[in-house]
Amino acid sequence: MLSVESPPSGPILVVEDERALAQIVADYLARAGFEAVQVHTGPDGVSTARDLNPDLVILDLGLPGQDGVEVCREIRTFSDCYVLMVTARDDEVDKLIGLGVGADDYLTKPFSPRELVARVQAALRRPRASKMVRAPSVDGLLLFDGLSVDVAAREVLLGSEPVALTRTEFDILVALAQKPRRAFSRRQLVDAVWGEDWVGDLHIVDVHIAHTRRKLQDEAAAPQFIDTVRGVGYRFIGGAPQ
Repeated sequence: MLSVESPPSGPILVVEDERALAQIVADYLARAGFEAVQVHTGPDGVSTARDLNPDLVILDLGLPGQDGVEVCREIRTFSDCYVLMVTARDDEVDKLIGLGVGADDYLTKPFSPRELVARVQAALRRPRASKMVRAPSVDGLLLFDGLSVDVAAREVLLGSEPVALTRTEFDILVALAQKPRRAFSRRQLVDAVWGEDWVGDLHIVDVHIAHTRRKLQDEAAAPQFIDTVRGVGYRFIGGAPQ
C-alpha cells in the first residue's frame, strides 16, 4: 500500500473531465492517506479551489468550460497551493511551457498513478508560503545590486518593486542566489527544490528559469542575475550577497 509520512492538513483537488481517470487518481491518493475532492469542469475547479483552499491541485489542461491555463491563472490570484498540471499531448506541453501560468510541475498522459502520488508526496514536503511566518528577515536577507531576496518572508524586490514569483520560482532563485557564481546542474536544482526522490523531466527547471528571468527583466542573452552555463545548467551572477 502506498503511504506518506504526514498527509496534508487540507484536501487535494482533482480537476479532471475524464471521470474514470479522476476516480482512479482519487483512489490512489486515498490509499496513500490523502483526502481527494473531484470536479470535472474548469469553472468548478476555480470555485472549488476558492472554497476548499486545497494544499495541492491536480489540474488537467483540457477542460470543458474553461481550460487549465485559465483555471491556473485564476487560482494564482487567491492561492499559493501547489499546482500539478496534467497534459494529454506534447503540443500542450509546449503551450504550458510558453505561458507563465504559475503551475509548479506537469505530467503527460498516460502516466502511472503511482508516479503521480510520488510527485504529490514530494510536493507536499515543501513549505507552503502562506503557512510560513512572514516576518522581517535579518540573516535570511540576500542583497544584490538591484535585487533583494528575503528568504524568511519569501519576498523579492527588483529595485523597490515587488516581484510576484511562484513558490517554485522563488525556491529556485534562492537555491542559486545563496551560492553566487556556483554552477548548478538541473539535477542539483531539482534535488534542492523538489527533493532527491523527484522523478520526471529535468527540463522543468528550464521552464521555471525562463519565467523567473522574465519577471526579473533578466535577458538570457545578457543576464544580470541568472546565467546559463552551457552543458551544465545555471548560476547566479548578481555578485556576492551584501
